[in-house]
Amino acid sequence: PTLGRDDVELIQRDTLYQGFFRLEALELRHRLFEGGWSATMRREVHNRFDAVGVLLYDPHRDALVLIEQFRAGAIDDPTSPWKLELVAGLADKDESLEDVARREAMEEAGCQVGQLTKLHTYYPSPGACNERVTLFCGLVDTHGLGGVYGVEDEHEDIRVHIVTFTNAWELLEQGRLDNAMCLIGLHWLAGQRASLRAASQRAAPFNKDTKRTQ
Repeated sequence: PTLGRDDVELIQRDTLYQGFFRLEALELRHRLFEGGWSATMRREVHNRFDAVGVLLYDPHRDALVLIEQFRAGAIDDPTSPWKLELVAGLADKDESLEDVARREAMEEAGCQVGQLTKLHTYYPSPGACNERVTLFCGLVDTHGLGGVYGVEDEHEDIRVHIVTFTNAWELLEQGRLDNAMCLIGLHWLAGQRASLRAASQRAAPFNKDTKRTQ
């Protein structure tokens, strides 16, 4: 970008709503590409915690772990408010992003992650939301995975699905994987899948005894 944070004048910041998330009203102006400053404007911003997502992939079986759960934001979706997604959760300032990814994989899918690779950090909707998402790929052993998981105190009711890459790609093309994490993660995997599978053939399968509660 040719302009930076110093090219924005924040005049006033007000909290309109404070719950689990916060809604703010910003009064600001910013520099223009052709010189000078914009008029003062009001923008509303949804303040969220940063999030972590993890694409769980078994290179030996060429399979992915997808989770299915109810999403309030999709309540008006004409197909279903239950969505197929990657494992994800909110970042905790007391944990590293890698630790969040491993913890969420256990809580939401009952699986332990081996090698963890950072893919991207991105803003899903910077026009009105400050959330940043960091996406990882985690190698797992899908043998025996499945069932229903989630943290009861957080009202999570999560079904685990094990699908081949081919089937996951078909779901993507059919529009049934309709969230940014799946789109970014699967397109990354399409380019890296062959090398991940080749490396897995040269190494012993990742397999640790993991207590799974169903």
